[in-house]
Amino acid sequence: MKKELVLQLKNISKTFGKVKANSNVSLDLYNGEILSLLGENGSGKTSLMNILAGIYFPDSGSIEINGESVSITSPKDAYKYKIGMVHQHFKLVDTFTAVENVVIGLDSRFNKEKRKALYTEIESRYDNPLGCANSYDEEVELKKARKLTGFDLKEASNEINNICNTFGFVLDPKKHVCDMSVSEKQTLEIIKTLYRGVDILILDEPTAVLTPQEIEKLFNVIRNMKLAGKSIIIITHKLNEVMEISDRITVLRKGELVGTVNKTDTSIEQLTEMMVGQKTELNIERSEPKGAEKLLEVKDLCVKNVFGNEVINNVSFDLKEGEILGIAGISGNGQKELLEAIAGVQPIANGEVIYHRQKKNKPVSFFHKSLKQIKRLANEGVFHDLNGKPVSLENVPNKEIKTQVKAGEILFNENETMYLKGKNPREIRELGIHLAFVPEDRLGMGLVGTMNINENMMLRSYRKGKGPFLNFKRPRDTAQSIITKLEVATPSANVQVKKLSGGNVQKVLVGREIAYAPSVFMVAYPVRGLDINSSYTIYNLLNKQKENGVGIIYVGEDLDVLLALADRILVLCNGKVSGIVDARKINKKQLGALMLGESL
Repeated sequence: MKKELVLQLKNISKTFGKVKANSNVSLDLYNGEILSLLGENGSGKTSLMNILAGIYFPDSGSIEINGESVSITSPKDAYKYKIGMVHQHFKLVDTFTAVENVVIGLDSRFNKEKRKALYTEIESRYDNPLGCANSYDEEVELKKARKLTGFDLKEASNEINNICNTFGFVLDPKKHVCDMSVSEKQTLEIIKTLYRGVDILILDEPTAVLTPQEIEKLFNVIRNMKLAGKSIIIITHKLNEVMEISDRITVLRKGELVGTVNKTDTSIEQLTEMMVGQKTELNIERSEPKGAEKLLEVKDLCVKNVFGNEVINNVSFDLKEGEILGIAGISGNGQKELLEAIAGVQPIANGEVIYHRQKKNKPVSFFHKSLKQIKRLANEGVFHDLNGKPVSLENVPNKEIKTQVKAGEILFNENETMYLKGKNPREIRELGIHLAFVPEDRLGMGLVGTMNINENMMLRSYRKGKGPFLNFKRPRDTAQSIITKLEVATPSANVQVKKLSGGNVQKVLVGREIAYAPSVFMVAYPVRGLDINSSYTIYNLLNKQKENGVGIIYVGEDLDVLLALADRILVLCNGKVSGIVDARKINKKQLGALMLGESL
């Protein structure tokens, strides 16, 4: 098929307040072509495509379809020019079936011309030009005509099946959205656009929530659409997938066009340099776990959501010191609830979370043990002295016990076992447990948007001041260190966090939790919104924590990163553990099978 130019964007610019989302961006699209729109988060990819899809209107520039200048002011206009967009966040009605979601919002398949002709014919037979029934027979015929103006769902289902057979989709038109997997929902969104007759299809981060097997099926469908003459634009930042599926690649950086290259003429290294403006090493150096001691133990954990539904079902695992345990799973399979339950944010319905404090042969302190507790533990034979002899505190004056504790002369025989079920984050901290947590919701749970960076640092340390006075110096020093080391883009540490970009908010949060010197560090999607350089800075920071003996639980969506960074990977499917595997001995397809609940 001869390649013809079907779309041209010329010098498109768009600003939101003082933020310039796109600046004089131009691109071409040919029929039967797969064009990847590549760039880091915040580079202007989605904004540019939202202009093409009629969601935004450009401040300047022009759009040409098949050589003719057009004005697209709404999604309806976009469909008129056979342009459709599948957004990253699906726009479906959960209680409707697939076919009902496809036809919703469309005018009747029994089109306006046929409807008008039918009404005219009925009116002429009954000599009634106003269309108001003046007899029983006329009312019956008008009712029949009105029914014909509605959708024939059976006919629509047949058309959906034809689309599926043509391009290789698998979808039951009668299935309700609430019963669908993420992959099925995405399939439905694509079919919605094809049903409306689009020739130009835009896919926004289509692989973000899919398993490798589902990605492979999606790519096969996209190739079939290409063979049928459809033109596809894929918004992404995943370099491996770009090199697998694209014909050409357009790269944006900070809202500006860097260039367009043929896939056959480029490499991952060149694309990376185009994205970030400099050469970047894309290697994660994974060291062997250093310790064998257990830090955290989760036993038969069950968690219910606000509706009383079980979202975590009998999950069990352990975390060792100096280890990175990855958590893999399709989005919404319990990752969020699992971390929140361990952190004390989410109530635990059943099971245990046990923290093993590494205290063997280490002195007890008054930081987390009272005089009464120390006496009780001594009677239970928990302590020994500097010479290895058992410690008995019977008939020992309190003053003498305090002196021995402060001098570090009372030591533990074994590691401490501490049960965290039912304890909130403050109570966990007061036990002296350094458990740090970077949640998925940065500003909802992690930071206070109306506070500046210094003040957000103080949330971790304000109780450590002397008496009623706050210690301002340490939070300020911590904030400045994070800004410098993680290259946070901000005029100063006095800027409100909510005024920072998403990536810089993430840097502040991750930096603060690492500065807390945790023994257990839980992170959910810590590089979401970060550029490649910053992402690898975070990976290196995590590896340094690992080398210091910190146990790390890492929830990620990029399986390539999980396989390169983690030592072991726990896979969740529908809130259950479908496998715990050695990251060095498994591949992406096997991991994807576990994510779908299949056995290896």
